[in-house]
Amino acid sequence: MKLLFGNKKDDLLSRLKRQEPAAQKIFYDQNVKKFLSISRSYITDLYQAEDCVIKAFCKIFKNIESFRNDGSFDGWARRVVVNECLNFIKSHKTVFYLDDINPAYLEEAYEEDLVFNFNAQELLDQLPDAYRMVFNLYVFEDYSHQEIADALQISTAVSKTQLFRAKEKMRKIYFQQQKALQNENY
Repeated sequence: MKLLFGNKKDDLLSRLKRQEPAAQKIFYDQNVKKFLSISRSYITDLYQAEDCVIKAFCKIFKNIESFRNDGSFDGWARRVVVNECLNFIKSHKTVFYLDDINPAYLEEAYEEDLVFNFNAQELLDQLPDAYRMVFNLYVFEDYSHQEIADALQISTAVSKTQLFRAKEKMRKIYFQQQKALQNENY
């Protein structure tokens, strides 16, 4: 179905607000892969991530009138997907946050030994839920530590600690993978 006049995004948005099924299908087709990618960055199980995406689309279509044109519609829809993932994690899993940082386990790394061969989703999947949530909100969603603390009902110090630990865990996993690759090549 062609959009005939005006700004295509604005026209699609107005059609979505009128609850037109054809517009909903267009919006779904344009965004399902992106939203699934976002969901997978929070939830390791593909089927659960897909469920969150479907629920997010339902919420977007049901609550589209609450979008007030204060920011971009894409940003608003993305936030609905992220919130749906966070709600899923909160309701289905127990997430523990540890407050203290123990950097004693850190290993030395030398850049000349690095070979950048990795799958980011595999690294994210190996993080504990608490680390992954904070990392995603901070890095991908550009939340401040205060916003993360408010969203997850934790302190800003815990948010900072979890981000630090997520980065270190990812670094450690990455270097272990690189070592394994080097051992395979020799």
